[in-house]
This record gives sequence, structure tokens and C-alpha cells, in this order.
Amino acid sequence: MKQKNCLTLADAKIIASGCESAALEQGWAVAIAVVDDGGHPMWLQRLDDAPLTSTDIAIGKARTSALGRRTSKAYEDMVSNGRVAVMSMPGDLTFLEGGEPVVVAGEVVGAVGVSGVKSAEDAQVARAGIGALLASLQH
Repeated sequence: MKQKNCLTLADAKIIASGCESAALEQGWAVAIAVVDDGGHPMWLQRLDDAPLTSTDIAIGKARTSALGRRTSKAYEDMVSNGRVAVMSMPGDLTFLEGGEPVVVAGEVVGAVGVSGVKSAEDAQVARAGIGALLASLQH
């Protein structure tokens, strides 16, 4: 049997807290979704004044990143570069930047999706949350 790392609820809370801190520091109202490696939600929060649609979009970005084992921007880039066939992939994926995989010991253990500001800013917030988790694992 293969053994693998997996996110815990405590890990998801660390990620979400790191995302929240980064967003608030910039004055950005966003939704934050953390999913496990199968794309199943573990944590969801919407900061005050974040767009109502941002929760669904954040979950979609996180699921896309977890299931695809890459950033959601990779899919956005494929579509932007004319590979529109990727939009027919199953699984209700979201082809917008802002979904980032959580990689521990070379394995994708989950993903973070953020939505509410510009896509590059969403990704910045997601990476801050992942950074918070990785920093906690080094202690």
C-alpha cells in the first residue's frame, strides 16, 4: 500500500488564516476555499464585502487545481492560447487563475482557491496561505 500525506482540518485552518491575513493586508475582500487532494471542500470562508459569486468560484478554482495537479491558471492559459477543447473536460472545472495546488514532499495534498479580486491577486492570496502552511511544517 502506498502511504501519502494528507491535509488535516488544522492544516486547512492554517492555510485559510494565511490567506485571510494576506487579503486583509491588501484590503481585498475575497472568498477562500481549501480542498483535499480529491477536490472535496475542507474549508470555505467569504470575507466581508466579497462578491456573492466568489464562494462558488473559489471552490471551482480549488477543485480544478487539486484534480488537475496544477494551477488553475495553467488551464486559463491553455484556453487563452486557443486550446478551447480543454473546456470540454469533465468535472465542472473553473478555468480562471486563483487556484493553487498545495504540494508537500513532492505530492499534491490539496489546493486553495481564492476569488474576489483580480485573478493574479487571487493567486497571490492563495500562495500566501500555502506559504503559511509550509512555514508551519518546518517548525
